[in-house]
Amino acid sequence: MANFSKSNVPQFSVDVYQNEYLPEGGRDVNAIVTVTSTGGGTIGSAVAAPHLYPPGQGPSAAVAIMVDCSGSMDYPPTKMRNARDATAAAIDTLRDGVHFAVIGGTHVAKEVYPGGGRLAVADATTRDQAKQALRRLSAGGGTAIGTWLRLADRLLSSDDVAIRHGILLTDGRNEHESPEDLKAALDSCAGRFTCDARGVGTDWEVKEVTGIASALLGSADIVADPAGLAADFTEMMETAMGKEVADVALRLWTPVGTTIKFVKQVAPTVEELTDRRTEAGPRAGDYPTGSWGDESRDYHVCVEVPPAGLGQEMLAARVSLVVPQPDGGAHNLGAQGLVRAVWTDDMTASTSINPQVAHYTGQAELAQAIQQGLDLRKAGDMDGATAKLGRAVQLASASGNADTAKLLAKVVDVVDAAAGTVRLKAKVAEADEMTLETRSTKTVRVKK
Repeated sequence: MANFSKSNVPQFSVDVYQNEYLPEGGRDVNAIVTVTSTGGGTIGSAVAAPHLYPPGQGPSAAVAIMVDCSGSMDYPPTKMRNARDATAAAIDTLRDGVHFAVIGGTHVAKEVYPGGGRLAVADATTRDQAKQALRRLSAGGGTAIGTWLRLADRLLSSDDVAIRHGILLTDGRNEHESPEDLKAALDSCAGRFTCDARGVGTDWEVKEVTGIASALLGSADIVADPAGLAADFTEMMETAMGKEVADVALRLWTPVGTTIKFVKQVAPTVEELTDRRTEAGPRAGDYPTGSWGDESRDYHVCVEVPPAGLGQEMLAARVSLVVPQPDGGAHNLGAQGLVRAVWTDDMTASTSINPQVAHYTGQAELAQAIQQGLDLRKAGDMDGATAKLGRAVQLASASGNADTAKLLAKVVDVVDAAAGTVRLKAKVAEADEMTLETRSTKTVRVKK
């Protein structure tokens, strides 16, 4: 766990966007909480902010790269070669001093480099040795991703570092262990390291890959053409190298009589956090957000307050940012925001929806409509699928989510975007459908 002093931590800020006015009897308070971290984040390019770290160095970090080596990685043969090249590119992107390991994943997990149950420390020599070791990677065997994650966890926890991160590449379904085994592995790794997951080709299961990234607070994506892996791995590693504070939690304190209905991240992607709460003292709970570099994210908080009379006002929730410590305490990152409730008989004030809240409610519905539409299409319910995907087109168009609108247009013919009138395409490329499903939770921010 990092040793914190003001000088070596990026500055965090919290902004709250809401309409605090409620009608008589109103009980639901919605707010968008924007969390921004600044003052670091230049580390990935090895130009550290001088007040944070010595030149070219960031916080202590460890990275485990898990490469699928199952038999299917040989079809086509270029797939394994691209995976090796991508892993080599990621290793080149490690900054000096970062601890790292490469794991080959089949129905068992094996240490490819450095071996011996330990991590290597990145420098010119170890990078070169690791790339030599990659040449020995060959495809053969099954897929049991839980075993890869457990080995990564063991290796990442073998050194005392501030940031622990995994990168996982798979090309197939997790056929050689039960879903329960994978879930148990994810449960045991959650909160111990973050992990980005990538599916290469089109023979993998979207919900498996997105589920891994979601449980471990990382990103998920498809690389339909294996030739795109090296660029993707380089970008992922650059992002990982830019992380400076691990294990940040959004702490919500609420007064007596209030209930938190939900907490979800809504930008840059939709991520449900409600069920991940851990209690943090009287009437306070922590929601995990993972590692932070130089970035900004938005969260939607919905609180139910006890009814009150006109003219009354109350604090509905207090939001702060903390890093939980091993001794059970927490280091407060110094930023906080207040969510308020004020009861009024001014109908205009109490019925207007805050634009941030309205926008992100739409983005969350957009993600859900896509997922439901694709599930219905797979189940053969074409009318249901058309209705849901039509609603998704309408929401993407109204909110200016051009990337998602483009992906939808590969699965449906858009007749009238504003009205949500669409026709399902008779033939859809599998890669297009999987890309839409994998990226369905990506959101656009409110135009300020």
